[in-house]
Amino acid sequence: MAKIKITLVKSRSGSDKRQLGTLNALGLGRVNSSVEHETSPQIMGMVAKVKHLVRVEEVK
Repeated sequence: MAKIKITLVKSRSGSDKRQLGTLNALGLGRVNSSVEHETSPQIMGMVAKVKHLVRVEEVK
């Protein structure tokens, strides 16, 4: 499977509880923090919920 790098580019402040929970589940805590995950439907669904807060890049 392919890997993706997810970076938090906007502040979590002002986000609702569900979005905060999604960011926590992804492992993103602070602005400019990054994590790598295997691409899966579950991860892509989580990214779609917070797409306005994150940047996604494919890792080779």
